[in-house]
Amino acid sequence: SNDILNKILVSSCLLGEAVRYDGKDKLLKNKILEQWIRQNRVVSFCPEVAGGMSIPRIAAEIIGGDGHDVLAGTASVLDKSGNNVTHEFTTGAQLALSMCNQLDIKIAILSRRSPSCGNKTIYDGSFTGSRVSGAGVTAALLQQNGIRVFNQTELHNAAKFMSKLQ
Repeated sequence: SNDILNKILVSSCLLGEAVRYDGKDKLLKNKILEQWIRQNRVVSFCPEVAGGMSIPRIAAEIIGGDGHDVLAGTASVLDKSGNNVTHEFTTGAQLALSMCNQLDIKIAILSRRSPSCGNKTIYDGSFTGSRVSGAGVTAALLQQNGIRVFNQTELHNAAKFMSKLQ
């Protein structure tokens, strides 16, 4: 077996860091995650903060598609005041991918529904709380590069996937 345990990229907010747009965290209390932390596998990352955004910051949503479309240049990320923050979001995504490449990370646990981190659904760009299928910008870039992205409700599946990597 592999002496070096696979590292896992985890959204900083899920680890209790107060980095969300509203200045809060989304601390996840979960046995699987706690075990990974004890095993020193977890790499904390917040793409929005890494991309240069402040805490707190104005809520942002993807307009005109999802993260794959943002990366393709056909959709944008705007905050609720109308500021275009696409560059910060794509920069954060590239930095997340660099971190994964550097540490040979094959799996990420990212906060669901976020315009950066959502893996299956994101808000629809209307700032009304409506959701659509699609990935956030960071989740999309990681997926495009063969990194498996799970959200905080899918840790059981993530652990199963990881047992196959060893």
